Amino acid sequence: SISATATGGREGAVKTADGALDLGLAPPTELGGSGNGHNPEQLFAAGYAACYLGAMKFATTQDASLAKVPDDATVSATVGIGPRSDTGFGLKVDLTVTLPGVDAGDAQRVADAGHVICPYSHATKGNIDVTTTIA
Repeated sequence: SISATATGGREGAVKTADGALDLGLAPPTELGGSGNGHNPEQLFAAGYAACYLGAMKFATTQDASLAKVPDDATVSATVGIGPRSDTGFGLKVDLTVTLPGVDAGDAQRVADAGHVICPYSHATKGNIDVTTTIA
């Protein structure tokens, strides 16, 4: 497990206990901030993209009927934030999966299998609107 500590909220800093990550924070311009720093949505997007790609790769080791994930595969995660209809703010995630050389049907099967394994997909299921597009 990893531990991180934030100070100052969206206009502060975040640092992992091991010091491997140490970032200044600033709200994005969409939220009225300067955009001159990192924000939680960037960190969530980076984490989800990396984890989900890893989950798709792992899925192919568990099910030989799945197409292999090519070395040049990518996942792009776009995280949006905005007001909820009830109260507070909510997130939306759009994942774009690129599996060069893999046909769309096989790529969709790999993408679906990745969601079954990915901890981010489990955490967001039923809580955040997540769309997955095969590019």
